[in-house]
Amino acid sequence: MSQEIFAKLTNSLVDGDPDATFEATKEALAAGIEPMVIIKEGLIPGMNIVGEKFSCGEYFLPDLIIAADGMQKAMTLLEPELLKRQQAIESAGTVLLGTVKGDIHEIGKSLVGTMLTANGFKVHDLGVDVPTETFVAKVKEMKPDILGLSALLTTTMVMQREVIKALTEAGIRNQVKVMVGGAPVTRSWAEEIGADGYAEDAMGAVQIARQLVAK
Repeated sequence: MSQEIFAKLTNSLVDGDPDATFEATKEALAAGIEPMVIIKEGLIPGMNIVGEKFSCGEYFLPDLIIAADGMQKAMTLLEPELLKRQQAIESAGTVLLGTVKGDIHEIGKSLVGTMLTANGFKVHDLGVDVPTETFVAKVKEMKPDILGLSALLTTTMVMQREVIKALTEAGIRNQVKVMVGGAPVTRSWAEEIGADGYAEDAMGAVQIARQLVAK
């Protein structure tokens, strides 16, 4: 019985049907399945398949966004249940995310945030056009494991270097792993500016984040 529901959950995400994800989550809870099990056995496998299809070019950005929407709908039902049971989703680590100053691109960053959340990371999203000093202040305050810097323009990409420089000057560079991404960003740029990791898409970001936290 529960295997059927897990398959329904996974398939609803892969098929891009958020309403079906919501209904299957409701059904799973009604069947007495623990919320944590619903996440691990039904939702995460679905998000992973969507991520793989995106990575190999079979799915595109809208497919990822729809799957992420399904995941969020499911979480609106599951989070109150987890709280009731005093269970927190076992955190894989804390990530602070933001698009650098001068850049107002939202979608890529938000997608990375959603995929990281779906994979057990606690994500704090600072939004877009974030000043360098805000990144530094928030790293001091929140002590995240990872800082994710997004830039979608060649003109704003240089701000990623500025943030890393500012962290060094503040004496906290060694306290946080820095991950960079965005359309013009390359692995060689990440190395040049002294970032710890680089990902070209949201699934890649999840893999890199896992590696950085494990180090």
